[in-house]
Amino acid sequence: MRGKAAVAPATVLLHTNVHEELSHRFITGKLTPGSTLSTRGLADELGVSQTPVREALSRLAAEGAVQIRSKRKIVIPAMTAERFQDLLRCRELLEPEAAMIALPYIDAKLLRRLERIDTAIGAALKSGDVNAYMQGNFDFHFCIYGAPPRRTMHQLIETLWLQFGPFMRVVYGRVGTVNLVDQHEVAIRAIRSGDVKLLGRAILADIRDGMGLIGQSGFEPGG
Repeated sequence: MRGKAAVAPATVLLHTNVHEELSHRFITGKLTPGSTLSTRGLADELGVSQTPVREALSRLAAEGAVQIRSKRKIVIPAMTAERFQDLLRCRELLEPEAAMIALPYIDAKLLRRLERIDTAIGAALKSGDVNAYMQGNFDFHFCIYGAPPRRTMHQLIETLWLQFGPFMRVVYGRVGTVNLVDQHEVAIRAIRSGDVKLLGRAILADIRDGMGLIGQSGFEPGG
């Protein structure tokens, strides 16, 4: 019996790139909750056929980022109180642990990168640049979580960010970012001193500060 033909490496790379690009848009809040996505529109925008877009959207649906209601109706789901509490609890459990595990792998070069990211975040906070803040926040956290070779935990955390990113962007745009405490500065201090418990506490506080904005603001995108 003849087996299935092997998928060309270029095709696999193309499909992976489409998923990575769309994932990044969710994580950094470039896509908004309640909006409808078009397979054709995304394919035209990305300059690819509809096939890799469909496959990427199917993966994103499995990861909880979108709901596929029909071939033509793909929706970013609304936030609910129950879903919010579930996401918050999962982040509280996973991310401080991931940061503490990462500490021994953060060398001087990586620390300098974190310092540069935090400086850029500070500038974004002062200017009210929500897009720059969202990008910097992602870069900071995943720079830490990606330090050790623990891909499974990294993927689990990324799935959580896929789901809350669009809502965080809306909330930041509505209430601003200037009143947020810079827990990243505390995290950097913990990394410099090698204080694993302080690092875990800083990441936990950062999660609660950011997710707390969603809870305080409500779950309706336009509310």
